[in-house]
Amino acid sequence: MIDRTSPSHPEEKLADAKKLLSLPRIVVICGSTRFMTEMTEADLLETKAGKIVAKPGCDMKSPHELWSDPVEAEALKVRLDDLHRAKIRLADEVLVVNVRLSSPSPRSPRAVPPFLRSASTALRHPQG
Repeated sequence: MIDRTSPSHPEEKLADAKKLLSLPRIVVICGSTRFMTEMTEADLLETKAGKIVAKPGCDMKSPHELWSDPVEAEALKVRLDDLHRAKIRLADEVLVVNVRLSSPSPRSPRAVPPFLRSASTALRHPQG
C-alpha cells in the first residue's frame, strides 16, 4: 500500500525538512560574476531581511592563483557550475542579479537560463 501522506520526491522531503527545522527562507543569488559587487549588496539586503543566502563564491573573471592554470580553471568552472545548481535546488527562491542595482529594470526574462525558468523555486529580480 502506498502512503500518500509521506513525500515521495526529494524536493518534497527537503521542503518538509526545512519546515520541521524552522529554517528561514533560503535565497540563492544568480547572475554573471561581472556583477559580484551587486551580488554582495543583494546578499547584505537579503541577510538583513532574515534569509539564508547562497551566491557564487568565486569570481573567475578576477585573477587568482586557484584558476591561473587554464586546464585546472576549466575543470574548476565545471565543478563550480554544478555546485551553483545544487544551491539553486536547495533554495526557496532565486534572485537574479543580471543588471546594475541602479538600473531602471532587469533584463528580459528570456535572458534567464532555461534551468532557472524551470526551477521549482520563486524567481525574482532585485527590483521586484
